Amino acid sequence: MLRNSFVLAFFILISVSVSAAPKADDNIDPVKKHKFLEAKALNGDGVYAMLRRYKLIDYSCNKAQFYLLNNLNANDQLKVDQSYKLPMIVYEYNGISIRSTIGIDDYDQAVRIKNFNESARKNRLRNDNYIESKVLWVPYHELYCNADTDLSKPMANLGKEPKPKVGKTIKEDGLFVMEPLFGSKESKVKIIDNSLKNKVYYLVSGHGGPDSGAQCLDCEKVMCEDEYAYDVVLRLAKNLMEHGAKVHIVIQDKNDGIRTEKYLKCDRDEYAMGGNPLPLNQIRRLEQRSKKINKLYNDYKAQGIKEQYAIMVHVDSRSKEKRQDVFFYYYEHGRSSKKLALTMQDKFKEKYDLYQKNRGYKGFVQSRNLYMVRNTMPTALFIELANIRNHADQERILRPENRQHLANWIAEGLMEFKS
Repeated sequence: MLRNSFVLAFFILISVSVSAAPKADDNIDPVKKHKFLEAKALNGDGVYAMLRRYKLIDYSCNKAQFYLLNNLNANDQLKVDQSYKLPMIVYEYNGISIRSTIGIDDYDQAVRIKNFNESARKNRLRNDNYIESKVLWVPYHELYCNADTDLSKPMANLGKEPKPKVGKTIKEDGLFVMEPLFGSKESKVKIIDNSLKNKVYYLVSGHGGPDSGAQCLDCEKVMCEDEYAYDVVLRLAKNLMEHGAKVHIVIQDKNDGIRTEKYLKCDRDEYAMGGNPLPLNQIRRLEQRSKKINKLYNDYKAQGIKEQYAIMVHVDSRSKEKRQDVFFYYYEHGRSSKKLALTMQDKFKEKYDLYQKNRGYKGFVQSRNLYMVRNTMPTALFIELANIRNHADQERILRPENRQHLANWIAEGLMEFKS
């Protein structure tokens, strides 16, 4: 699944009418004195739909910048035919090169920007060629998402960083949260918006501790299910936290963090949140995590919080020849559980239609009497990411950028779900 498309720049291309082509905004944004592109909202547009149309949806800083540029709150609705500034910087192309126009040295970055402009024209997002028109579009994320300072939230305004405490999330000034489980380089999580406020997510990576789950023993290095499921869970948790969600990471490993290696080292030092060791007996392990989830569920319910979700993430093991797309299990007696599974299936199908049109999506949705789906009180969803023994499927979880895309897609499905 997505073997080729995952490693490409993560842009979404959809068709729009010529009449929807944007115009360059004549006003200079005061934040950094950049000129930003301006476009009108179409009928049915929300912030996410508009950003998706202009291939900007997959970078959190783009979303944050859109709200800032237009002085909007997360819950504000867009007005049809009203113009909004997009997180797309407009440069006057100098006729020589993209790098000299912008003042960058990275050749690969310049190629991405070139391809972005060409695909924008191909998909009728713009009516002209940047070389002829001298108008170059540069997505905000190309210049600032990986910078030490983000225009949307200058680091100088974040205050002094508190000393991390393992397993405990620390809030400060509502601008960021600290989650040491993400690792030293990823522990600071910027709060983009509060679109997921009052929603609670319990993220459970499969197996752990004495049970590594499915394995690939004849790979270049041994692959253990629990390590790859855990890395995707951490990335998913960070995505959700950026939007104000309350996230509980049920299985934890204080040493791992979000990892960038292809082959993740197998170990047995995972524990349950609260610092409890994982029992050797499988049923007791499942009972331990379901009880922790259910206790918190009741506590939140007593506070009036209704939207709570338990997401179980696993990696399947089938014959080597069986290539398996991401698929989902739900609780057979849970209407919202099935609805969530179908929503997630639709999200993955949407992505396949964009990136693998000739292949198609074959990930299924099915009810199954699994312990964690049956015994957790929140709306439950059980996700199988890949067949760990299939070479093509391995690429889906081996590459760190692919694991991030999996987390992004799951997060997007969760954010669009309406219970």
